[in-house]
Amino acid sequence: MVSISSINTEQRNPATLQIDRAPSDEIVRLMNAEDKKVAVAVERELPKIAAAVDVIYRKLKDGGRLIYCGCGTSGRLGALDAAECPPTFGVETGMVQAVLAGGPSAMTTAVEGAEDCFESGRKDLEAIGFGPADVLVGIAASGRTPYVLGAMDYAKSVGAEVIGLTCCPGSEIDRAADIGIAPLPGPEVVTGSTRLKSGTAQKMVLNMLSTAAMIRLGKVYSNLMVDVNATNEKLVARAISIVRAATGVSDDEAQAALDASDYSAKKAIIMILCGVDAKEAETLLKQAEGNISEVVRAQAGGEEKDAYVRYIR
Repeated sequence: MVSISSINTEQRNPATLQIDRAPSDEIVRLMNAEDKKVAVAVERELPKIAAAVDVIYRKLKDGGRLIYCGCGTSGRLGALDAAECPPTFGVETGMVQAVLAGGPSAMTTAVEGAEDCFESGRKDLEAIGFGPADVLVGIAASGRTPYVLGAMDYAKSVGAEVIGLTCCPGSEIDRAADIGIAPLPGPEVVTGSTRLKSGTAQKMVLNMLSTAAMIRLGKVYSNLMVDVNATNEKLVARAISIVRAATGVSDDEAQAALDASDYSAKKAIIMILCGVDAKEAETLLKQAEGNISEVVRAQAGGEEKDAYVRYIR
């Protein structure tokens, strides 16, 4: 096991050596200055992130699942991303999941020692029936967590593709992954507190992995989240706004199309843009694997530019 003193995320930050003596305005200025380094660190990893998106997209398109695995902050960030996919993109619960060292209770309470068990990573993947059709993203800022390494080892043993997300290039997890994503935002403001810059970097990457994959799957039209689940008043209002923005109709017309389509923004948009009823809209979407742009282009004679000029207002 690599000595903790040699890990990138455990180094002391020379810019914050006297932060304990600073007033509040200086503390937050220092933190803000350090946070500005995160996006640059993530930018350097964009080719690997894009490659990982392609893997995730392919697996989800073929009926597989995206599984996040992590401990502590890293695990919670994976769980947060997984939890937000169904309401945002309308995917079924379970398509994107997270397993955390220590189980579900570790989401809100630290479970000391859980991350140190290599075998638990394997067992937790076995418990959800993880197989070769799925893709695993192992998340650990330090790149050395036994629980995550155990899960990655099991995933590879069943023939699944494995992505690593760390903040330590060349770490054990980085080397074990088929695609290793390792932004290096530098030492933390508070030494070793990886919920800070490292956590922010991981959150940015997770945003990209899930969002880009969902865009590829047709869950977004233009830049509108057309598969949103309208499960409360705010989301109902959002669905109306989405249909209106995509078609140029009034709120009342958008509402009527949503009522007729069982509140599917996708079907409502196709109904309006293509002049069809809800049943035909559903058929057209199935033929295009849920991609509104493909339906619009087909209905406009295959001229993508003309379709957008004609329909997008």
